[in-house]
Amino acid sequence: MNKNVVSILIPAYNEKSYLGKCVSKVLQAPLPDGLTKDVILVDDASTDGTQEVIRRWTEDHPDVIRSFFHAKNMGKGAAMHTAIEHARGHYIIFQDADLEYDPNEYPRLLKPILEGRADVVYGSRFLPREMVRVLNYHHTLGNKFLTHLSNFMTGLNLTDMETGYKVFKTDVLKTIPLRSQRFGLEPEITAKIAKRNCVVYEVPINYYGRSYADGKKIDWKDGIAAIYTILKYGVLDDCYENRYGHAILGDLSRARRFNEWMVKMLLPFMGENILEVGAGIGNISRLLPKKERLTVADNDPMYLEILEDAFADNSIVHVSKLDLSKDSDFDSLDAAGYDTVVCLNVLEHIEDDKAALLRMRRPLKRDGKLIILVPQFRWLYGSYDKMLGHFRRYDRQGLERLFRECGYDVQYTHGFNFLSMFGWWLNAVILKREKIDRIQLKIFDMLVPLLRVIESVLPLPGLSLIVIGKKAEKNL
Repeated sequence: MNKNVVSILIPAYNEKSYLGKCVSKVLQAPLPDGLTKDVILVDDASTDGTQEVIRRWTEDHPDVIRSFFHAKNMGKGAAMHTAIEHARGHYIIFQDADLEYDPNEYPRLLKPILEGRADVVYGSRFLPREMVRVLNYHHTLGNKFLTHLSNFMTGLNLTDMETGYKVFKTDVLKTIPLRSQRFGLEPEITAKIAKRNCVVYEVPINYYGRSYADGKKIDWKDGIAAIYTILKYGVLDDCYENRYGHAILGDLSRARRFNEWMVKMLLPFMGENILEVGAGIGNISRLLPKKERLTVADNDPMYLEILEDAFADNSIVHVSKLDLSKDSDFDSLDAAGYDTVVCLNVLEHIEDDKAALLRMRRPLKRDGKLIILVPQFRWLYGSYDKMLGHFRRYDRQGLERLFRECGYDVQYTHGFNFLSMFGWWLNAVILKREKIDRIQLKIFDMLVPLLRVIESVLPLPGLSLIVIGKKAEKNL
């Protein structure tokens, strides 16, 4: 993603009458200094000549405009999916193909993100602004109803959830799985950015709305679908692409209550200077203490870009490239500079885990602690483990012995997440499934408060194993 580029996504279906003027306005529209446009046109199998308009504009402006064509009509959401996939810019703007929204407002929409205040910006038609076309009262009432219902489910206080003007940091949008094919895209995105705890701003925009006589396509059936979408994604925590966050185990860690429980279990062992190895896109990083210094590290270039963007304005958090299989990556870290190294659900992915444990010892201060969380019990090795590329699951005695061999004094071991053992055994070992059912995940997350109480008083085994070792004085 180019940090100086804004991708402007324009889906179109039978918009021959308006599209040319819309694209012209987009190309002429101002952007803040230093930014350039990447315009993406997606035709959703139009039948009125829209495709010819798109081809002509693409041929005339090949350096700015790229176009894609659907073989059959699938809906606005599907067209946006295509556009998002091909976006190259660091920022994304949704632009409808009609003339309801004015591209001259791009600087206003981008401002909160460029200032480092927001991850997402909505252009509100209902905040005080310069002008708005008076339209059908019932249509406006429907919009406000959907916005209020969405706010009730998400906890946001938006004034215009259904607005067609939305701006995103690209890394946020590309890591959200979008399922809606039609106009349900708006409430789906809103639900998922809320669950991701994105910082959302609204800015007032002028609105030049169309009537149905002018070609407006949304109708009451889309309103019913929007209600269903709001309720569906208010319940399901489907807000990360599988690629971003260690897939199956990542699904568990994305459950809000589970996440908080796991970090709370580990907080008493953490110091002032923390290195997190295998941070992914920062699901856990955001919950770790930020006292003197927090270094979040990963090896995936996309993860690193997301982490850089997420913590760009935080002077305490630093992002570092770190491959557990390479000594050279550890050379760039401060020698003996951390009192805590945190490595959660990562070691099982490393073929030579002993070498990885030795490498993580290097940046630790004397008496510094290594906090490891790994999958437990070899008999639970199943389809999830194979799909994730796990080389192994661990047992307590074997991992403690490995810690001692690598120069750590084992301070604490603890089985964690007892209830999930049964679900993992059934789904991964017996049924050999490759995905966690999201309804099961939601029910599990709702039970976390009860599980925390039970596991705090009973010495139960767990799906995962926590081992904490102190750096021994001996040199290896």
